[in-house]
Amino acid sequence: MDNPIKVFRGKYLESTHQIHVAVVNVKGELLYSFGDPNRLTFPRSSMKPFQAVAVVETGAADAFQYDESELSLICASHNGEPIHRNAVARILDRIDLMENALQCGTHIPRDIDSYNKLIRNGGELTPVFSNCSGKHSGMLTAAVYMNEDVHTYRDIKHPHQQRILDVIEEVCGFPKNDLEISVDGCGVPVHQLPLQNTALGFARLADPLGWMPSDRARYLERIRNAMTKHPEMVGGTDRFDTDLMKVFNRRLVAKAGAEGVQCIGDSKTGLGIAIKVEDGNGRAASVAAMEVLKQLGICDEEKYGELIQYADAPVLNARKDTIGRITADFKLHSYAGAR
Repeated sequence: MDNPIKVFRGKYLESTHQIHVAVVNVKGELLYSFGDPNRLTFPRSSMKPFQAVAVVETGAADAFQYDESELSLICASHNGEPIHRNAVARILDRIDLMENALQCGTHIPRDIDSYNKLIRNGGELTPVFSNCSGKHSGMLTAAVYMNEDVHTYRDIKHPHQQRILDVIEEVCGFPKNDLEISVDGCGVPVHQLPLQNTALGFARLADPLGWMPSDRARYLERIRNAMTKHPEMVGGTDRFDTDLMKVFNRRLVAKAGAEGVQCIGDSKTGLGIAIKVEDGNGRAASVAAMEVLKQLGICDEEKYGELIQYADAPVLNARKDTIGRITADFKLHSYAGAR
């Protein structure tokens, strides 16, 4: 099984993707893997739930009366649909900042209807359309509440970025001094750590009190509950994270990251899953994730069928005809202690 993810055009194999998978429990024990479970990886936006924990820990989310949908939003890589943009606008209004305080840049949103309406009305793309605008509004909320500089909140030396490092160190079980730091697509620090440690973070996000009873575990629980109660805020229409959490009805918490990263936590088993597509192509990530969930016995036949478009993903042409499939062909390696 040298080609774990296969892309077919008709009946012909056209392309392949290599993947790495780590599955761990809340203790950090590696139970299953494929490829290199310790591959150094930038989890990218998969780290947003832990960045959100730092906002809640300051007391800022409560002080500015965040509801659970807004907590979910600050974990999001959203489509830029009206529900997402309006929620960001509400947060900014509450902390008395203008939209230009967001330093995430902007881009064409995934929600094409919103983009077409913007063009028809002669509008311009602004930062609120960025898929990371929720995360940035959360960081600004913490900076405002803590009376810190809102102009330098992206700087790794900023107190809020240091708080994020503290969260990652404890939850992911990796010393912050060993983290390699670079810059994410939206301009904030991004952290490199072994894939296994990212999986550990998601195990503890899924089952925080099974990890340890503490204030930080309770903050993780709040973030998990917000994401799973309001999955529409995490991604949006036709997004794997959103649809997976909806189908599993609050059991799974999921967050994708750029360059082919997908992370999932299972609150029932306390397992954390981290996947990295070696070439960074995100089209392979959901296919790999669905196969992992199936092999672990987490995804039964009924739910698999509900999510089939992500497990046996169609390859479409410009006419929207299905002319091929993306499929999985690998078997997880199990270690002592695995079920």
